[in-house]
Amino acid sequence: MYKAMRARLSVLVCRARAVRRDGGMVTSEYAMGIVAAVAFAVVLYKVVTSGAVSAELQAIVKRALDAGA
Repeated sequence: MYKAMRARLSVLVCRARAVRRDGGMVTSEYAMGIVAAVAFAVVLYKVVTSGAVSAELQAIVKRALDAGA
């Protein structure tokens, strides 16, 4: 009985270790994710603040405000 219990316990410990090994991102993956998110935000900011897009957004807002009056 002791050997059977020990075998079951060892299987459970191995499964727990396998789950823990791949439980989440490591620090370098977090850093790469943050760098990618910041790069995307910078590109999006540049696009939105460009002259053509800014003029279009202002025109859309102006039309929406004029439609309510």
